[in-house]
Amino acid sequence: MPARDGPVPPELLPPYQVSAPATPIAPFVLCSPHSGNVYPDSFIASSRLSPLSLRKSEDCLVDQLFTPVAACGVPLITARFPRAFLDVNREPYELDPDLFDEPPPEFANTQSVRVVGGLGTIARIVADGEEIYRDKLPLSAGLARVEHLYVPFHQALRELVEATRTRFGYAILIDCHSMPSASMAPSGGPRPDIVLGDRFGASADSRITRFLKDALTSLGYEVHMNRPYAGGYITEHYGRPARDVHAVQIEINRGLYLDEMKLLPTAGFADLQRDLLSLAAPLFNDLPALLEHRMAAE
Repeated sequence: MPARDGPVPPELLPPYQVSAPATPIAPFVLCSPHSGNVYPDSFIASSRLSPLSLRKSEDCLVDQLFTPVAACGVPLITARFPRAFLDVNREPYELDPDLFDEPPPEFANTQSVRVVGGLGTIARIVADGEEIYRDKLPLSAGLARVEHLYVPFHQALRELVEATRTRFGYAILIDCHSMPSASMAPSGGPRPDIVLGDRFGASADSRITRFLKDALTSLGYEVHMNRPYAGGYITEHYGRPARDVHAVQIEINRGLYLDEMKLLPTAGFADLQRDLLSLAAPLFNDLPALLEHRMAAE
């Protein structure tokens, strides 16, 4: 672990990567907050888990699935740090008291459902429930992760969203994730191919999610809305339709493109990447035209 008063591991700086065109062509921002795969040696040494086990929480290769879409003319921001190290799809201070060597500050949210489940801003467990750390963490090290990784990531995301809204009059944030297939999910049971989350209509104009659902369904995918994933902190925090910012979370079944045991792409990766790329033109052209026509009519 870093020294008590030290910053985060240097391998994680800068904390994010942005791929952005010189001139965006559409009012979209793509975000991949959980595909970071830089695992510092100090983090691995502090964990009781193997490097492969630590990756069970990672949205493996999701950023690469959407990179060709972004290359058509919209920005994509990707976290470099892994979700098991820090989760930016949480409030900044959802801190687990059981994880640290001293009590979190009074302003921390220590009782959220996510904290109680072990998956706060700094996770205590990986996705399948295994404990990450050998010992308690210095609280100062946890707060340093928020200061040096979380805050810069959200500042960059906020600037991308605001720049898009300023340029086009509104912004549509697509928060990109993956979910375990039925065979790998702790709860078991069937999983759809894709789940779209708009906080049950609170984070985005319904025409956006309907357009996405219809487009994905037309490609042959089984698409569900808001169950079991309605959208996390990013969708809830940034999705403000009344302020001309819409946010939709997309969860992709890993069984479509990934060997979930080895975390390697399968033959389905290229097919899924191609299908997502085929949506770029209608998303970037037809959907804005639909929204802007309605706005003009109103």
